[in-house]
Amino acid sequence: MGRNHARVYSSLDSAVLTAVYDADAGRAAAVAAEFGAQPVASLEALAELCDLASVAVPTVAHRAVGCRLMDLGMHVLMEKPIAPTLADAQVLVETSQRRARVLQIGHIERFNPVLRELEKKLSRPRFIEAHRLSPFPNRSIDIGVVLDLMIHDLEIILHLVRSPIASIDAVGVAVLTGQEDIANARLRFENGCVANVTASRISPERMRKLRVFQEDCYLSLDYQEQSGHIHWKEGMEIMRAAVAVEPGEPLRLELEAFVNSVAAGAAPAVSGQQGTAALGVALEITRIIHLTMGAGPGV
Repeated sequence: MGRNHARVYSSLDSAVLTAVYDADAGRAAAVAAEFGAQPVASLEALAELCDLASVAVPTVAHRAVGCRLMDLGMHVLMEKPIAPTLADAQVLVETSQRRARVLQIGHIERFNPVLRELEKKLSRPRFIEAHRLSPFPNRSIDIGVVLDLMIHDLEIILHLVRSPIASIDAVGVAVLTGQEDIANARLRFENGCVANVTASRISPERMRKLRVFQEDCYLSLDYQEQSGHIHWKEGMEIMRAAVAVEPGEPLRLELEAFVNSVAAGAAPAVSGQQGTAALGVALEITRIIHLTMGAGPGV
């Protein structure tokens, strides 16, 4: 994922890709050479050359790396999840506030053009159904599928519903790793909305879809295809129309938003607090799943 960030930064008009750091010096040198930057041997050296950085390291290292960079004066885009624990997430948020640094969390689907278009048509969601399926990725096996994949949809759902959660039911199964590899959660919100969320990293095909039902219409979106439709009632008929979407690479839109936030001194599109809220729900779902799996929490 870090290489993808370097690729996009190198193409932005609003920023210059200057340096790359990796614990693997050979990897840092290769990525830097590919995209016209220079490799550096430490976070301190990175901070001497750069104003902002994307952090794409294992989740367990988020607090240490993110806090160190912000203490060195850098603004940080932290890949999701913000941290492995709520305590670590809170320290990251407090450090960003104390150092007056931008801390944006990499919930990339918020920048998917189809979500942005459909969001304009939402008023009061009553039922949400989300499916996020993928083949086994051979990465992020230090966390389960809830923190790996489902957290994307959890953050979006919290953003759309904007109501406290009243209850959570969840189930999951470990198949290829020691963590849950497929999971389902049902969230009930205090305002009456219900969300049913499924995530799998052992599926033969890829799927990233969201459906939102409200009193006057039904909205569906396909993140992968960047397409969306709206359904509504006219008399006794259900009408359907495509939502016009201008295609774009979500990662590019995400990094542009991050750079713009830093330049303007403005709040990021997905703040540390919002990333922490999504993490809290994901950790509770994980806790419930691990109880049903007969194991203690693994995070």
